[in-house]
Amino acid sequence: MSKIILITGASSGFGAMAALELSRAGHTVYASMRDPAAHDGKPMGEIARHRQEEDLDIRPLALDVTSDASVANAVEKLIGEAGRLDVLIHNAGHMGFGPTEAFTPEQLTRLYDVNVVGTQRLNRAALPHMRAAGSGLVVWIGSTSTRGGTPPFLAGYFAAKAGMDSLAQSYALELARFGIETSIVVPGAFTQGTQHFAHAMQPEDTARAAEYWSGPYAGVDGEVLRGLAGLEPDDADPGDVARAVVDLIAMPHGSRPFRVHVDPSDDGAEVVNRVADRVRAQLLERIGLAGLLHPSSPT
Repeated sequence: MSKIILITGASSGFGAMAALELSRAGHTVYASMRDPAAHDGKPMGEIARHRQEEDLDIRPLALDVTSDASVANAVEKLIGEAGRLDVLIHNAGHMGFGPTEAFTPEQLTRLYDVNVVGTQRLNRAALPHMRAAGSGLVVWIGSTSTRGGTPPFLAGYFAAKAGMDSLAQSYALELARFGIETSIVVPGAFTQGTQHFAHAMQPEDTARAAEYWSGPYAGVDGEVLRGLAGLEPDDADPGDVARAVVDLIAMPHGSRPFRVHVDPSDDGAEVVNRVADRVRAQLLERIGLAGLLHPSSPT
């Protein structure tokens, strides 16, 4: 069944791949991005090309997750055109790479604004429509960094993704009785095929960063990146994340797994998450709220 889908951060990376694969699967996809004119309009051009060549229903949408007005306007436009929203995909994110001490508090705030607070802005705009419908699916694109092995120099991003994961867990319980299902897709550290590392925020306090790079941590930044890349098998494909999202959405309501890991490097997050999610379920059982672990039947 064709669904109306909104995905954030669809100008590149996992978001662009997922938007394209979902539209190929027959869905109407609103591929949102902060500034459709950015990067010389290339993301918009790619959407237009695929739409025309493959006859896809993929629609670009201006949506800046750090702006209340932009988020509200985007959701209003979508509902005005499509009349409903079936699937919301939180994908927009930004990475930071460098000595944690050298990032200013304002930089850390920006990382949180994109990766965590942005999801809250969009939820507040979109969820009333989904709750009124009595059904729906919220997909969160997380990260194995929240519970897997974590190398240095990525602390701001890791902390923000952990915050997003915590929000997703609570939202899952609070939306279940409205018939809204939650799934968290957990990609590993794909160092090729996306622009996450290339576009990562750099520390603004360059003098303090130099105390690391020119001191006892000289060259460790390169070791981190080479080490992560070395863990990836040769056939690691970030497109697998997009295909996992497509498969999730195709599943019947109420049957979707709470987490789906796509981690060819196998950094250990799946093992830890399995234990943590079991403990979470056991606590809900002990306090008599196990019914919140699954969504109510759609109206």
